[in-house]
Amino acid sequence: MQAALGILLLLALGWALSEDRRAVPWRIVAVALALQIAVALLIVHVPFVQRVLLALNGVVVALDAAAGAGAAFVFGYLGGAEPPFAVANPATLFIFSFRLAAQILLFSVVMAIGWYWGIVPAVVRAIGGVLRRSLGVGGAVGLGAAASIFVGPVETALTVRPALAGMSRGELFMLLTAPMATVAGTVMVLYASILEPVLPASLGHILAASVISAPAAILFGVLMVPTQPATHPEHGDLALPETDYDGLMDAITRGTGDGLRLAANVLAMLVVFVALVALLNELLGVLPAVAGEALSLERVLGWLFAPVAWLIGVPWSEAGTGGSLLGTKLVLNELLAYLELASLPEGRLSGHSVLVLTYAMCGFANFGTLGIMVGGLLALVPERRADVLALAPRTLVSGTLATLTTGAVVGLVTGP
Repeated sequence: MQAALGILLLLALGWALSEDRRAVPWRIVAVALALQIAVALLIVHVPFVQRVLLALNGVVVALDAAAGAGAAFVFGYLGGAEPPFAVANPATLFIFSFRLAAQILLFSVVMAIGWYWGIVPAVVRAIGGVLRRSLGVGGAVGLGAAASIFVGPVETALTVRPALAGMSRGELFMLLTAPMATVAGTVMVLYASILEPVLPASLGHILAASVISAPAAILFGVLMVPTQPATHPEHGDLALPETDYDGLMDAITRGTGDGLRLAANVLAMLVVFVALVALLNELLGVLPAVAGEALSLERVLGWLFAPVAWLIGVPWSEAGTGGSLLGTKLVLNELLAYLELASLPEGRLSGHSVLVLTYAMCGFANFGTLGIMVGGLLALVPERRADVLALAPRTLVSGTLATLTTGAVVGLVTGP
């Protein structure tokens, strides 16, 4: 009942924020919610699907081992190789950033090869077809929502670039919401490796969260900016753009370059955001203590978001911790939130709460991504500048509501 109440209140909030409450296509809303629940039930209650998720853990282990081999070769013992001297505590030699960069570089190349060989496009077309036929949305929206499971916001727009100029306002909002409610394939293994110690089969859950949130993005898209199904039927057969890789080595080379830029961006974000949190905590520490403890950003976010954590299925005794993680995800980003989740003392959160929060935080809805998306869209479709500037900030809300609903759905089907 707790998670069911949360789903209803999240839907009510989306409807209350709608541009035209009378024009909401409720069939799309109902079918999108049903899709979320159906996929969640498959993940939780079908043994074959659970075995597949556990098998994906082997992918994380293999990629982590391969990335570790590369990091050890280049960085030596700082990247995980055996040190050439005796040390009292070998764990202190490991440099997190070296292994993290190696993982991002390797998986960026794996994704590039997947696109070149046609594996990822085939999966995107299959998921896009399901979304288009079940929800009745245009091909551009279905294809873009499916692509957002594997690529970032700018790449999602590039996938359907021919349709951008002719999209209705509602279709454009759905397309902008999709990448805010999911995470790109290039960071899935990174997040999974962070969460593996506290959540078995973490890669399967990260991938499942993005899949479940794709219809949720469409759901809150049509709630907040209503549009009629298939406004532009001529986009129904829109095809994925052909990759322009000249060969396998070109895919590997360019994938490495893309991964290098992503790794540099991720490391820079970690330095800046961790420093900002520390600075804010120093400033808050000047204020009078509350309940015998100094104020901190984590405590303030925990108080603000504790009711939200409770609504998606986290017990009230753990809602403060869960609310702090949800607030960190929105105000900063999901990477820092996952790092905090993985570093919590044992017993702070139950296994059920860890699962729910993993799904609820699996999305790019934060201020940093918003800036990247606006800049990319304005370059791709300058004639829609007014619509992009008006709609993009609202995706912080729609994307967050989508991932919270996904967390609540998982809380609903798994129970306390």
